Amino acid sequence: MILPKSNRLTPAQLAEVTAIVEPFGCRLQPIVGAVRTIYAIVGDERDELMINRLEGLAYIDRVDRIQSPHKLMDRRSDLASHRIALGKVTLGEELLVIAGQCTIDPKNPNFLYETAHAVKEAGANVLRGGVWKPRTNPYSFQGDTKSLDILMEAHRRTGLPVDAEVMDETQLRLALDAGVHMLQVGARNALNYSLLSAIGRAVAERDVFVLLKRSMHMGAINEFISAAEYIVSFGNRNVLLCPRGTAPALDGYRNHPDESITPLLKEKTWAPVVVDPSHSVGKAAYVPACALAAVAYGADGLCIEAHVQPSQGIGDDPKQALTPDVLAETISQARQLWRLRRGSAPAQALFSP
Repeated sequence: MILPKSNRLTPAQLAEVTAIVEPFGCRLQPIVGAVRTIYAIVGDERDELMINRLEGLAYIDRVDRIQSPHKLMDRRSDLASHRIALGKVTLGEELLVIAGQCTIDPKNPNFLYETAHAVKEAGANVLRGGVWKPRTNPYSFQGDTKSLDILMEAHRRTGLPVDAEVMDETQLRLALDAGVHMLQVGARNALNYSLLSAIGRAVAERDVFVLLKRSMHMGAINEFISAAEYIVSFGNRNVLLCPRGTAPALDGYRNHPDESITPLLKEKTWAPVVVDPSHSVGKAAYVPACALAAVAYGADGLCIEAHVQPSQGIGDDPKQALTPDVLAETISQARQLWRLRRGSAPAQALFSP
């Protein structure tokens, strides 16, 4: 929908706008009002180049798109009926919980093995473990490829699918060759379109899942969904959207918690929403409440950092990882709340001692 700055386009302006849209298979339909005429774009109005050319005209106020810019991720697309089944959980039918260490310590592999058993016992469905870590400080521990073997051994010992973040194509290849079940795209790479495309190509013919986190800045909802479109466009539909807090930080929290965007995402896309409360608030004491808030907003899953001995962990674990007993209680309450929202749990059962 084209809105001119004046009441209507002049004949010369109308001819120029028509010349822009026609090569894209579109035409204009004037809608004449009492004081203003606007111009509907009839055809596929999602082409970015066409929109950019129209918005570059000095006499155009703005161009409002009625069609979704997401051909595949849109909740009205042919993929809307797709259901993601990971392990024994089908998203939308049961709350998915991903849990585990922020960072695997290659010098102490037993920490991950013990954590893996603990998170499974607590009710988690997927084990997360940081093999490679993005760090602001170049002198901080960046992870170790040896940790990939530790992560896969934890999978063999527990049977839990595993989730690992990748930051470049070398790590992507190593993770896939090792048999990682879920690739995580972190906030720093959430708008790295070259990496997103590489992941899309690499997983196109594989039964691999992608957990796509929201970028660190307060980006638009459409920007988040468009990042997922890069991956899905190659054929693999198993993408999960992960709000994880944004910048600027809210005083006292690591980031600005953004679990409230879940309903906005669900209005636009069919993709499941799995919220990361650990990075949102950044402190273990706040994580359970943030996790429950995410479920209350309609999240399909949670991604929670946990460690058998957080104080002995590395990376973010000492400050934001939950102990196994707190994780178990959080998962129990989250699933009660999830069932309550679905109308299958009595209200009095929630938070019962």
